[in-house]
Amino acid sequence: MAETKDKLLIVEDDPGLQSQLKWSFEDFDVAVAEDGAGALAQLRRLEPPVVTLDLGLPPDPGGVTEGFSLLEQMLALAPDTKVVVVTGHNDRTNAMRAIAMGAYDFYEKPIDPDLLAITIRRAARLYHIEQENRRLQTVHGGSELKGLIASSPEMLKVCRTVEKLAPTDVSTLILGESGTGKEVLVKALHDLSDRRGKRLVAINCAAIPEALLESELFGYERGAFTGANKTTQGKIEVANGGILFLDEVGDLPQPLQAKLLRFLQERVIERIGGRTEIPVDVRVICATHRDLPELIQAGEFREDLYYRINEATIRVPPLRERQGDTLLLARAFLEKFAIELKRPIKGFTPQAIASIEGYGWPGNVRELENRVKRAVIMADGTQISPDDLELPTDQQGADQDPLNLREVREKAESHAILRALARADGNVSKTAELLGVTRPTLYNLMKKDGVGD
Repeated sequence: MAETKDKLLIVEDDPGLQSQLKWSFEDFDVAVAEDGAGALAQLRRLEPPVVTLDLGLPPDPGGVTEGFSLLEQMLALAPDTKVVVVTGHNDRTNAMRAIAMGAYDFYEKPIDPDLLAITIRRAARLYHIEQENRRLQTVHGGSELKGLIASSPEMLKVCRTVEKLAPTDVSTLILGESGTGKEVLVKALHDLSDRRGKRLVAINCAAIPEALLESELFGYERGAFTGANKTTQGKIEVANGGILFLDEVGDLPQPLQAKLLRFLQERVIERIGGRTEIPVDVRVICATHRDLPELIQAGEFREDLYYRINEATIRVPPLRERQGDTLLLARAFLEKFAIELKRPIKGFTPQAIASIEGYGWPGNVRELENRVKRAVIMADGTQISPDDLELPTDQQGADQDPLNLREVREKAESHAILRALARADGNVSKTAELLGVTRPTLYNLMKKDGVGD
């Protein structure tokens, strides 16, 4: 059985060029349209991976009005299709306008079929890579680590730790800077645990006034204090059978530290104003961005409580230490917000990608998410620019780079591989193409640099 050829739609009103192009791409199943209506009909019927579009179409063959209108309609109808725009000689203004609208690439007349074929084949490969990645995301959308997006060795190690700890009932302490995604890990631990059918109850110890925090945690009996008109369960009791998540546990007031310690030791609580011990079966997960050993030395956190909540530790690296993850996350946020906000944003400009990869992200994943969301709202075209992201132009951190030449080469090599993997969405063949090496060479480099282990 013969291999199915990719479909290629050529939108061109010149009969001579139609014929020339149609017979130049023997490895494609070529269809031709000479105007906008015909092109849209063919696009709906064939769903081609690639379209070549001459901007000069009737009823305005000498201008570009009809071509740009058709381009906009095509991108709305088939956003995954790669549109290669054909422009007049030295017409870079309209070419750049087309790219900003979402076209894949452009080609100037007079047409050289051999050179155009290279662009078309590259576009077709990218189309299939994106489709395969989307398929894999669909297949694994309910995977165990739902919500976690990572390719860096640092975060893959965290993922493996989560998978090992999730089925257990050990008290787990998650450490990391603000905005690194500790809450996502808690949800993953819950989803993978035997308690996934029970509640995950979260409370932020830093967000509730000290006077109210005790009643929030332990509950109270009717008449325990002014305004206590009915007996109320606390968060610990509500979480019975499930998981209790204490966020920012480092900010827990000292009087409550002693009461929490007793609960962890005895697994019973007493409501405020109550005299009855209530047994509670919960798994406790805590998180903080603060240095608990330092707080212990300062007398602000109980050492015995620290060891009770820290039967197992998960350290979440900051985004600046997760090479390759930043661009993956940015693309995921872009896709999410483009759908939610109904904005026609297709991707990032090369300059924006460079800015994303070069910025230090002091606010971590939360800052990245917020900047991408704003950029999706503010972008004028279909591509997000550095200005849309409001990223600084001066990138610092050069003083932290190694001076040893071997270390410099190794660091640069590893960084380049991770960046290429991120840009290629993990596809090894595409990554090798971006790096200009063969697949076996890439595998050897990845093994040597510890990438993907």
